[in-house]
Amino acid sequence: MLKHTSLEAGEGLWITPCEGVHTFAMKFPIDIIYLGKRRKEDKLFKVLKLRNRMVKSRLSFCLTASSVVELPAGTIESSGSLVNDLIELEKYEA
Repeated sequence: MLKHTSLEAGEGLWITPCEGVHTFAMKFPIDIIYLGKRRKEDKLFKVLKLRNRMVKSRLSFCLTASSVVELPAGTIESSGSLVNDLIELEKYEA
């Protein structure tokens, strides 16, 4: 993401395993969704923490998270995502 100058609507980055992210050297703000699973084989992820519009030079952690989704700033607000929501992620094959 550091080489990008923006994220377009519908784009994102799923980082797994991951408990924290930083925005040092980022050129744009991002939304962060921290996810956890009850069992490794689960397909559903529980939203553990949300971080809206995280700007340059910040750190954020959720030590109980198993992965993180980085999204364009404003995505959390526009989607109405809340802590404890369940989401399903699917692998994208280009």
